[in-house]
Amino acid sequence: MAQNVLLQSDFKDLGLVKRGKVRDVYDLGDKLLIVASDRMSAFDVVMDDPIPDKGRILTMISTFWFQQVRPVVENHIVSTDPAEYPEPCSRYREVLEGRSMLVQKTDPLPVECIVRGYISGSGWKEYRERGTICDIPLPAGLQESDRLPEPIFTPSTKAESGTHDENISFDKAAALLGRETAEAVRELSLKIYAHGRDYAAGKGIIIADTKFEFGRVGDRIILIDELLTPDSSRFWPMDAYRPGGAQKSFDKQFLRDYLEGLDWPKTPPPPRLPGEIIRKTREKYLEALERLTGKGLD
Repeated sequence: MAQNVLLQSDFKDLGLVKRGKVRDVYDLGDKLLIVASDRMSAFDVVMDDPIPDKGRILTMISTFWFQQVRPVVENHIVSTDPAEYPEPCSRYREVLEGRSMLVQKTDPLPVECIVRGYISGSGWKEYRERGTICDIPLPAGLQESDRLPEPIFTPSTKAESGTHDENISFDKAAALLGRETAEAVRELSLKIYAHGRDYAAGKGIIIADTKFEFGRVGDRIILIDELLTPDSSRFWPMDAYRPGGAQKSFDKQFLRDYLEGLDWPKTPPPPRLPGEIIRKTREKYLEALERLTGKGLD
């Protein structure tokens, strides 16, 4: 299988408005062009080494899920076919193919909407210290990776490259968004998570937790950014699930675990990634794509 690598796009005549940790965003007037690179971030630091095809895999997974949850919530996708993009994009069609989205402009909400169905990561750390996650009390005696009695909404602030997300309480999210909006995105987030969790379970995958982002168009709240990908979620193989410790995964946790074993302070510059780590990370992302969608890369 031929591999495709894009560290960053450079479309000088399209008007770059943001180069995020993974995506490059261009302003096309009333629309945005989002290009998914193969950059990899961990602990909010962008690695120097890309993961081949990662941007294509993320785009395919997000596009699949956006279609899946249309009955639940409107999303920002206008097209993922470069042939349908505005004319100035035509000269970049080869780069854009399979790793880009033409999307509706929105006013992004300044909060990341995280739903946790299992206890892991920063949630497990807080629970061990205080018995809560984002100030939500949880039953005593939970083990790492245990399924929670019911999914919980645990918002966080949005981090720019080089800074860290901060878990916040629902009341703080309501102060940032307004209580009505906060309640609306909490309800939507829990519905989308339940939809994705149930579908993925049929494919042998546990979605332990995930992150959603929303934007506003007039008085409508719509789903934006990416959706239920290995970058924004923890995917665990159901047949290997054993609560009481860390789990095998189809997501970036494999890379995080490797980095945790290094003498690296989780600040730039990042360490170089060995070829084996790059290869295995790509394989895990590709397996998530194949299991969820039944499709691989062409």
